[in-house]
Formats: sequence, structure tokens, C-alpha cells
Amino acid sequence: MKRLDQKLENILAGKYRPTDFIIADAKDGDVGFATTAPGPVLGPDGKPTGTLKTLNDYLDQIRSIVKAELADIMLMSISTFDRLTSEGLFDNSGTMPALRFNDSTDIWNNRHAEYLKKPSRPFRTVRLERAREVGAQLGLYSMTFTNDVDRDVATMAAYREFRAELEEFGLDHFLEVFNPNVATGFTTEQTGAFVNDAIVHALTCMSMAERPRFLKIPYNGAKALEELVAYDDRIVVGILGGSSGTTADTFNLVHLSEKHGARVALFGRKINLSESPLDILANMRHVVEGHLTPAEAVKEYHNALAKKGLAPKRVIEDDLKVTDPVIAADL
Repeated sequence: MKRLDQKLENILAGKYRPTDFIIADAKDGDVGFATTAPGPVLGPDGKPTGTLKTLNDYLDQIRSIVKAELADIMLMSISTFDRLTSEGLFDNSGTMPALRFNDSTDIWNNRHAEYLKKPSRPFRTVRLERAREVGAQLGLYSMTFTNDVDRDVATMAAYREFRAELEEFGLDHFLEVFNPNVATGFTTEQTGAFVNDAIVHALTCMSMAERPRFLKIPYNGAKALEELVAYDDRIVVGILGGSSGTTADTFNLVHLSEKHGARVALFGRKINLSESPLDILANMRHVVEGHLTPAEAVKEYHNALAKKGLAPKRVIEDDLKVTDPVIAADL
């Protein structure tokens, strides 16, 4: 049994403890950011050199995290999943490998493109028969509601068709619901309410057997998170990481998420674009389990960088600052 299975069992049985909190590393960035996903090469001063890391760098980072058993889930593109499972990386690991099932247009971050300025359209490149053939059991499906009835009907219809196909191939999924990717005029509080209602609407129209194992949503503030968590105790809510931000943003986000009822953190850029992903993950766990405050974890992280001879991207005074206004509002 992978750690994920046992932790979800404990959570749904009402036996949750902070050690059951699920941490996922979202290394599926190549689906959305393509060539730039591995991130910039950093120089001795901690600043980008103007050169991009390669896919092999990305794969090596995944290997190191899995071998260190620091993530409960490793989310990947199907091509990365195929490569790394074929080499046996997950055979004796407690980490659950998962893949991204779909690639709606709101994650098409091609350089110089204008896709992100348009309302999200549902799309899926991955073929589920191939996902099963490469050994997948679990994957991520993503939806974005934009308050445009025609777009949102298409999004819901695509999800309905996906679930039917998923059942046919005996696969399971977890569900990501983004905030609208185009302007709606909503306040942060209104966005949280809109997304919550979209999620509940979708799940209400599904049998329990076809529901996602858990959710991945933006942090729209403590009020919105607590509302969704309280509504249905069979919904396990997870929070996505968003942009990289400061190290204080990372640790305060995981702290607030757990405090207000989330039981999963699924961070991508906050891990991948850090100076030391292994130390970010280790300190996320320390924060969730109450061993360190977010501020103490930032200091511990900088101490770890110094011991490894790695220059931080920011001086510690700047890295201790919370720059995300939604996070800051709840501190």
C-alpha cells in the first residue's frame, strides 16, 4: 500500500492527524510550460544565468525526491511517468506515481502565445488506454469555470465523457478546479464562493463511486476553504501552490491550508523553482506537523542552503516576507 492510500483512509475515517497530511510534488509542469518547465539554471550568486535546465535535470530532481520519500504523490506528464516507472523508480517506494490526464487551454503557457487571454477550453491529449498500458492507476483531471455558460457547459460535458472513459479503463482520478482564467469582476471572496459552488455542483451530480479521490483548488482564503471542507465530510480538499513566491509564502500557505481544513498540498513551482527542493519539502512537513512555525522554517531552510553552499535567491529578510495578498490577509 502506498502512503497515499493509508492517509486517505485515515482522513475519511475521521482519524486524521497532522502526520496524515498529504504532500504532492506537481512535476507535470512540462504539460503547461513545455521547454521552460524545468526552470532556469542558477548561478553561484543564486540568480538565473539565462540558461534553462533540461528535461534530464527535471527527471533527476524527481528521482531524488522519490528516493528521499519526501512526497506522497509524484504528479507527472505521461511521458515522464512512462520513463520513470519503466526504470523501476516507484517499485519499492511509498510514493504514488500519478499523471496529468488532460491539458485544457488555460495551462498552455507557450512563450509569446495569447492562449491564456482566452476563456479556458477543455482538451485532452492523453489517451487512457495508453495511460493504463504504462501502469497508471491515478491521475489528475483539471477544469476551469469562467462564468461563461457556453464554455462552462463544454467543460462539464468534457468531464462527464472523461469519467465514462475512465471507468471503462479502470482508472482513478483526483480533480483540480482552477479560478477563472479571465476577468470576471469578482472579488477574492466572490471567486471563492463561485469556485466552491462549481465544485459542489459537479460532485452532486456524480455517484460516490465516480467521485474524485480528492480535490486540488486554489487557496481563496480561510472562509472559502472552511466552507467547502464543512459542506461534505466525504470531500478531501487539497490546495495548489500557484506561483513560486517567497519561501515565506510557501510555508505560510501550507500552514494555513492545514489549519483551515485542507488535507493535501499539491505544489509545483514552489518546489521546483526553489534553490533546494528537498529542503523545501522537508520543511513543509515540519510546518504541517507543528515542529516549526513558518518563520522558523524559512530560517531553517536558509541554514540548510548555507550548509550546502547554495546561494539563496533572496536575502533572508526578503524571504521572510509574505507577498501573496490572500495569504497575508489570513495571517
